[in-house]
Amino acid sequence: MKTNINLFWILLVFFVALTAIYVGWSILDTGQVEWVGAVALGLCAVLSVFIAFYLRLVYRNQGGELPEDRGDADIDDGDAEQGFFPPWSWWPVVLAGGAALVFLGLAIDFWIVGYAVVIPLIALVGWVYEYYRGNFGR
Repeated sequence: MKTNINLFWILLVFFVALTAIYVGWSILDTGQVEWVGAVALGLCAVLSVFIAFYLRLVYRNQGGELPEDRGDADIDDGDAEQGFFPPWSWWPVVLAGGAALVFLGLAIDFWIVGYAVVIPLIALVGWVYEYYRGNFGR
């Protein structure tokens, strides 16, 4: 996490320098400040400060170093349990297809959404409860 914190402080310096160069160049080119790009680059610098500050607080409050910060750590020291995802489940495919139909309905005509929203709901319930019935029921 120390590396991430340092990276965001470096990004702060980069965005501040880039904002200064951008403002100076726009003044030299047009004689006035181009505010959209200057504000966007300035806000990128502010966002870098926010993230660096947040990561610093988390690092200080966690009470120890992460495996990524140790030189003698193995790769598998940092992996956490991400959950159980069955490789044979078809419910994510149905859910993605239903979500695609919902967004298609939003793009084409709203009446399609009324019919299409049922498919993702059924797929979500099926995916959550797939281990409660059938061959894999507990």
